[in-house]
This record gives sequence, structure tokens and C-alpha cells, in this order.
Amino acid sequence: MYEQEKINPYEAGVEKTQQVEQMFDRIAPTYDKLNHRLSWDIDRGWRKKAIRQLMPFAPKTLLDIATGTGDFAILAARMLQPERLVGADISEGMMEIGRQKVKAEGLDGIITFEKEDCTALSYPDNTFDAVTAAFGIRNFADLDKGLTEMCRVVKPGGHLSIAELTTPVFFPMKQLFHVYSHSVLPVYGRLISKDTSAYSYLTKTIEAFPQGERMVGILKKAGFAEASFKRLTFGICTIYFATK
Repeated sequence: MYEQEKINPYEAGVEKTQQVEQMFDRIAPTYDKLNHRLSWDIDRGWRKKAIRQLMPFAPKTLLDIATGTGDFAILAARMLQPERLVGADISEGMMEIGRQKVKAEGLDGIITFEKEDCTALSYPDNTFDAVTAAFGIRNFADLDKGLTEMCRVVKPGGHLSIAELTTPVFFPMKQLFHVYSHSVLPVYGRLISKDTSAYSYLTKTIEAFPQGERMVGILKKAGFAEASFKRLTFGICTIYFATK
């Protein structure tokens, strides 16, 4: 078990997947606003770089895991122009906002949302040309199962692109990020979302989540033949790229 899997948003004794679902349902109405403000809108650029990793391969069918309110799915549809894109998540509250955004963008003929446990996906083997995930896999109750499922549903020769928040490793950004993530982020998150636990939980999972070379090893263990990573914005975000 990885350290972030031991961290729960709320009370002990309730299965983690249920707690994560409850947390995201609660913060769904303010999630987008907080996401962009807390990252100073830099998260938009991180998403674009993660999607650009797939552009040379022109995938026609995509699965966006932990899709949330659909920001990554919408951007991927615009940049990659696939025939079909499925956004999968456990939070109906988040996906309902995503459905509204997709309809407003005129992309409801391409993007659909489906409630899925990302550690036990309902799709057949070798279904999608590519799988993506932005800022969600650190919430998996079982990271190995989740990544193995992502590998299972992507076609041989297909690709995985991940963007995930990470902790900087060098001075002074490492120290500055620690102060920001332990003071500004949880306090502002509580004020806007009215959830006293969610943003403290998110900070803890960022710090505990395996990153860099260690994450590359985990991706290979899940079944991907090749994997690499690149740190962005002094290591606040890391993008991973893997091939089945």
C-alpha cells in the first residue's frame, strides 16, 4: 500500500472510494473556480502539455479517467479532435457540471460521461487508443489496480498521458511550496468550498504520492512497456507518458 492510499478525506471506518466520492460531490460547485485560482491559472498550461504528448499519435478514441468537471476532456477534444471521448469518474456531482460545460461547448456529440470505479473499469480489453488522467490518480484507493485497469483498456501500442500535482524537489521552491500548500491552499479552500477537510486532504496526498522515477517504475509494473516523466513549473506538476 502506498502512503497516499492510507489518507482519507473524512472519518475512519468508511471505505476510501466512498469518502472521495462524497468529497468531490461536496466541492463540485466551487471546484473549477478554486482549481484555477489556487494554481494562478497555470493548470491550464499543464493540461495542454499533457495533451500535446498524444498529438503525434492522433488517437480517435480516448478515455479520460477521474475526469471531474471535464476540463481536460474538453481541451483534449479541441486539441486532438477524436471521434469519441469518454470521461469516467466516481462523482456524479462533478460530472453533472462537466455535462453542462460540454453541452455549452457543443461537444456533446463527442464527449460522454460515465460513472466508473477507476480501479474496476467496465470496458473490454483494448478499447481505447489513449487514456488520460489529470490531477486524479492520487485519489485512487488502490493505485496499482487503477493503473493496471488503464493499461488493460488501452489498445496495444496505445498511450497513457498523466498530469499530476507533485512536490518540488529543489530549494527554494520546495520550501515555498510547503508553506503555500499548508497555509494558503487549505485555508482558502475551506473559505470557498465550505468543506473543512477536502483541501487539507488534497495537500497531504500530494506530499505522499510517489513521483518521478518511482512513478515510472509503478507504471511499468502496471503493464506499460515504456514510461517517462517531465517536471513542470519547478516540479509543482509532473506529466507522465507511457506506452502499452
